[in-house]
Amino acid sequence: MKYLKKHLLTLLFISVLIGCNHKKNLKTSEENEVSKFTQKQQDSLIEVHLKNGAWAHDTYSQEWQKEIDKGLKKDSTVAYFWQQKAMPLFKQSKYELGMPFIDKAVKYNPKRWQDYRAFIKCIFSKQYKDAIVDFRNYQDQYGYGFVMDHSYNFYIALSYLQLNEFEKAEGIFEKDYHKTIQENKEGWLHHLDLFYYGISKYEQKKYEEALELFDKALEIYPQFSDVQYYKAKILYKLGKPNEGQSIYKDAKENADKGYSINEDNAIYERYPYQVRWP
Repeated sequence: MKYLKKHLLTLLFISVLIGCNHKKNLKTSEENEVSKFTQKQQDSLIEVHLKNGAWAHDTYSQEWQKEIDKGLKKDSTVAYFWQQKAMPLFKQSKYELGMPFIDKAVKYNPKRWQDYRAFIKCIFSKQYKDAIVDFRNYQDQYGYGFVMDHSYNFYIALSYLQLNEFEKAEGIFEKDYHKTIQENKEGWLHHLDLFYYGISKYEQKKYEEALELFDKALEIYPQFSDVQYYKAKILYKLGKPNEGQSIYKDAKENADKGYSINEDNAIYERYPYQVRWP
């Protein structure tokens, strides 16, 4: 009986050991996965399965996904395939489905896709803490840069704004503001950067400073209804109801004409502090 128990324990130990080694080998295999194709051959796969495959179909169709899957069967390390699988899902607010695919894109080409993933977390899936980590990690590795027309610091500050850490947001917006002026002069300032920099001050009741930034944004984009709306609110708070009412009227008229946040992705996602008009 003792021999039998000892024998069973030995078998159990061996089984567990084999299982652990198998998992370890699988993980190592995944981590070290390398394409068997040259870059030229991968470009050819993209030509076949994206340019002449998925892109010939509706972006949100199953055919789009199936064509990309054909390419992934041949080479699962092509990061662009994974990004193109994820992109339509994000635009349909299917974040849980899309995120594992963009994670794969980052795995196979982090320099190309990690800042894009961080942007998605900030603007689409609203994972603000994760977006900050992703952007900071990317900057540590590759330096200061831009994605979707705005700096990484812009999105980090915007994420802090959405986490109600207004002072942190203001500090980062301020540094980026001065960096832009020092390197490229005021002509390079973006109306959306000025809007959110102003919002960070508005939330801290620094109304005069916020008004100054809102006016700079309106110099660039005079019909920017969201800026006009918050400017009107400040004027009311400063005891200037007549001026506030006039600006509010302009804001509503411009909003009705469609003059709001004009980022490319605003057709898919409502941006932070974008006004919800009654």
